[in-house]
Amino acid sequence: MPTEGRILLEARRELVEHLRRSGYVTTRLVEAAMLAVPRELFVPEHNRPASYADHPLDIGHGQTISAPHMVAIMVEAMGPRDGLRVLEVGGGSGYHASVIAEVIGPRGHVWSVERIEPLAAAARRNLEAAGYADRVTVLVGDGSCGWPEHAPYDRISVACAAPSVPDPLRAELADGGSLLIPVGGPYVQELLRVTRRGDRFDVEDLGGCVFVPLRGRCGHS
Repeated sequence: MPTEGRILLEARRELVEHLRRSGYVTTRLVEAAMLAVPRELFVPEHNRPASYADHPLDIGHGQTISAPHMVAIMVEAMGPRDGLRVLEVGGGSGYHASVIAEVIGPRGHVWSVERIEPLAAAARRNLEAAGYADRVTVLVGDGSCGWPEHAPYDRISVACAAPSVPDPLRAELADGGSLLIPVGGPYVQELLRVTRRGDRFDVEDLGGCVFVPLRGRCGHS
């Protein structure tokens, strides 16, 4: 393995150990997924040396790849298991979708919606390079109101902050399914987990977070 590859692999192992010790990674399933997915394939080349720093990184077009600890928090909160059907809103460069794809296995599938076409095209290339193109379908468009074509979903994961929980996303959840979404203003939000119980929706506040705004018909103007 070339020197750069060895350095990045060791950095990935150190990061995951940090996330485990800090309590962000709590299950073997998520630990194994974050060890398996090469984050360096999902960041611009000039940011590659910082791939395993635990903070967001710029991916262009005013967007960021989330900090690894936030990815871990959201994937753990998802309650992942084999074979889930997942909608991701705010796909970015494809990293979060790859971690989800790893934890749900080849029998599951992720539909990842990205509104910025060049980012979606980059995500497809990244997913192909990382070996997840068969488990993740990248869609281009306004995902703020969900994507009804493939509903219902067992899980919905939103990686941008909404002013409130969009009703269409609730409607696209399968019974027993859950939605993770940051809700709040442009600078500080709360990460909510919404679980569907028939016609009832239980809401849990999982703590503060900071995401870029959810743009679109059901998001921020």
